Amino acid sequence: MIDLAYDGLPALIGRCNPLSMAPPLLTLQNIFLTFGGTPLLEGASLTIEERDRLCLVGRNGSGKSTLLKIAANLVECDEGERFIKPGVTVQYLEQEPDFSSYKTVLDYVEDGFLDGEADYRAIYLLEQLGLSGRERPADLSGGETRRAALARVLAPEPDILLLDEPTNHLDVSTIEWLETELKQMSSAMVLISHDRRFLTNLSSRTIWIDRGSTKNLKSGFGMFEDWREKHLQEEEQMRHKLDRKIVREEHWLTYGVTARRKRNQKRLGDLHALRDQKKQMKAGATKTFDRETIKASESERSGKLVIEARNISKSYDGRSLIEDLSTKINRLDRIGLVGANGTGKTTLIRMLTGELTPDSGSVRLGANLNIVTLDQKRESLDAEATLKDILTGGGGDMVAVGDEQRHVMSYMKDFLFLPEQARTPIGKLSGGERGRLMLARAFASPSNLLVLDEPTNDLDLETLDLLQELLADYSGTVLLVSHDRDFLDRVVSMTLAVEEGGQWVSYAGGYSDMLEQRRLIAKQQKASLKAQDAQGTQGTQGIQRTKGVHKESTNKNGAKSGARLSYKDKFALENIPILMKELAQAMVSHQARLDDPDLYARDPDAFEKAVKALSDAQARHDDLEEEWLRLEMLREELEGA
Repeated sequence: MIDLAYDGLPALIGRCNPLSMAPPLLTLQNIFLTFGGTPLLEGASLTIEERDRLCLVGRNGSGKSTLLKIAANLVECDEGERFIKPGVTVQYLEQEPDFSSYKTVLDYVEDGFLDGEADYRAIYLLEQLGLSGRERPADLSGGETRRAALARVLAPEPDILLLDEPTNHLDVSTIEWLETELKQMSSAMVLISHDRRFLTNLSSRTIWIDRGSTKNLKSGFGMFEDWREKHLQEEEQMRHKLDRKIVREEHWLTYGVTARRKRNQKRLGDLHALRDQKKQMKAGATKTFDRETIKASESERSGKLVIEARNISKSYDGRSLIEDLSTKINRLDRIGLVGANGTGKTTLIRMLTGELTPDSGSVRLGANLNIVTLDQKRESLDAEATLKDILTGGGGDMVAVGDEQRHVMSYMKDFLFLPEQARTPIGKLSGGERGRLMLARAFASPSNLLVLDEPTNDLDLETLDLLQELLADYSGTVLLVSHDRDFLDRVVSMTLAVEEGGQWVSYAGGYSDMLEQRRLIAKQQKASLKAQDAQGTQGTQGIQRTKGVHKESTNKNGAKSGARLSYKDKFALENIPILMKELAQAMVSHQARLDDPDLYARDPDAFEKAVKALSDAQARHDDLEEEWLRLEMLREELEGA
């Protein structure tokens, strides 16, 4: 008889569980692909299992999107095998969906159902993504196009979801909704994204495409960057040891004993083998940015005050985007603007920089401002112009980088462009390459105020790191609109977030700091309301009890029997207003501390103490006000007023 209490039984069951031995849903093995004579993928592999949460990472141009298209059976590889388990359904998020054959967005989404039947999820997802389904595809903005494409691939709940940059053009609230929706789905997923927070929150396994091959990390993206650095360091050490070994062998063959011919021939063969091994080792990691040569060009310092807005408002079609906003921006500030698409972030930027006049209020720009703007839609780039023309202004071979003249080929190299790309039309560049070009052009122009409107779109992680470092070293002021939560946390010192009715509220620190402050404020407001409710109940009961006593002390003719306020009540009536005034002054003082945009970053404990002190003072003030009103009502009643 088998002893069912055997301690090893759970582990045995786990090993024998048929589900744990189920074959992968999709497998790519030893994939090779060459574009234009240049190898892109060299022996890459990918395995997708049930409920997998994979993220695919690598530099722009490393082949991430291509490998995903091979998995979706949209691109055929030169060599290798693709196996998909029979009956498995796959949905692939297109970067540029084709709406040409659809009258409405709902038609487009419903056409994604593999069985041809509409589903309630199509309507649900469109509503969650802010679309009705009745929109004409030709009228969609970039963000709405991305939302429609997401609804189409999510609605059928396929076995495998292949998502290429799903967060591009989405605002923060939609990204957070998408994270929640994906976590609830049972589909296996492969994600490509530049959004660190998005990948960290969703992935449980990481595939790194590096120099054509794939490397597998059995952990989510949160562990990837440290693992990658360790891997590259070990690789560099191996390369260094191999070089030293080759030098030793060459030295021995040149100066060593030559009498033993057989031994010499063997060592010569070993040397050739070492040289072949070195050739087979791909050059170190994909070339990276040289931080010694790349710097943001800076003009003369601006004045201490950069921008001051007083009670500015702006409305469109009766809808208030900015309502009575007052703010002051000083030199060296890093201000992040956060809000849903269409809530006025770009409008506010244009007003703050003097490009757009507010409906009411005023904006004052500081002295000696030199503004450079990086446009989110890359609209200022002529698709027919070449990369060289954009950098040189259309003439010559030199680029003006601040006060320095640089040869265009050298400057292109700084931003990882190849010499042969100099005459490539901008329309032929990838999204990531256009993003790098915009950075190259923006940082060549001297400035002391950088305005960055969604600069992170299409940039890979290394380019995001470069941008972060450049902004950290920049001695001017930065206005940043971004949906990238991690980037906001790393860069900004104050966050301006839009609330209901066009109200904009400032928070010290980045996006995570804003969430924490909102949480604290909500908690304090809840506690204050609870205290007020309790105080109100006690006050009502006190008044009712007093009224009862008063009635008993009144004669048949309604004349008062001489009931009066106690000495304690009289003292409270006289002194509560004094205490309320002192508390009001204290609240002004606490609020003044919280208005310091650097307080949270400089001293989080002091910030939290100031928040608590303000909340406590407000709650105490409200309690005293309630008590004073109760006593005043009692006094009027007793005096027959």
